[in-house]
Amino acid sequence: MLIDCHHHLWKYSAAQYGWISDEMSRLKQDFWTDELRQISSESEVTGFVSVQARQSLEETDDLLQFAATEPLVRGVVGWVPLATEQIEASLDRYADAEKLKGVRHVVQDEPDDRFLLRRDFNRGVSLLKDCGLVYDILIFARQLPAAVEFVRQHPDQVFVLDHVAKPTIKKSEFDHQWETHFRELARCENVACKFSGIVTEVRDATWDIETLRPYWDVALESFGPKRLMYASDWPVCLLASEYSRWLGVVQELASELSQDEQDDFFANNAVRQYKL
Repeated sequence: MLIDCHHHLWKYSAAQYGWISDEMSRLKQDFWTDELRQISSESEVTGFVSVQARQSLEETDDLLQFAATEPLVRGVVGWVPLATEQIEASLDRYADAEKLKGVRHVVQDEPDDRFLLRRDFNRGVSLLKDCGLVYDILIFARQLPAAVEFVRQHPDQVFVLDHVAKPTIKKSEFDHQWETHFRELARCENVACKFSGIVTEVRDATWDIETLRPYWDVALESFGPKRLMYASDWPVCLLASEYSRWLGVVQELASELSQDEQDDFFANNAVRQYKL
């Protein structure tokens, strides 16, 4: 079994996906049923978790509708307006949505690096555990200190950190500031982490497995094989890597693990964290 617990789906339109800039021209196309099934066939991925790429209830509805008819999609991480007074009504709307496994907010794009500590946002997050929903943390490394404070306010909530908090990756310089705060967040036992989305954070013109290995080593040591999960961030990863190359590199990095640990990393942890 191979679970990719972080990918995106969209039918592209410039109006709906304004965050896709001209420099991201490869993403200006549809990534939907045919493309997902091709990835599954070529890489032997047996299940996916679809994650929101727009902050709208419309997209959450679209992803859940897609998941209802596509067995490859085991779960959805959608979006709900956590910081509004309407959050209870939004959560009630999805009370019977079996494939809604979590929600997230695009905190990385918030101008306030301490957005996660806003009172209205935290009120919304405090409702998630009673709904059985995970909260996915999408941040840049500079926002890790706020994330540590945020997670500590919700000790009974399950969190999943996306893309190892996006360190700045250079062959010539390791991101030590990221490591310090990343390790601190990993001490919170209610947080798991996706090893994903880091090839697009490489600042060099090219990358190889040795570029990524120091970040793998820190992630594995910090979260351990029971709280670290494989994911791709497809199709965004295509800006720096084909899917097969990314998977192959991660498989090589994970080859040091025992077979049981590899099973956990590549599938069982995602099944457990998201209740797939």
